[in-house]
Amino acid sequence: MLARDIGIRFKGVEKTNVEEYCVSEGWVKVAAGAAKDRFGRPMTITLKGPVEPYVRGETKEG
Repeated sequence: MLARDIGIRFKGVEKTNVEEYCVSEGWVKVAAGAAKDRFGRPMTITLKGPVEPYVRGETKEG
């Protein structure tokens, strides 16, 4: 199961820039454009709504 690619749907739309998520609390943290904090990490925005993780594609073996 861990070898599969996991995707995140937020409010029914697939998001590819999710940094963190919590299904039980219903939030995702996404990158805020190209903005960086003083340590060089991307700035994030917390968005609230329904979060749905799902398995993308088939198992990768190699």
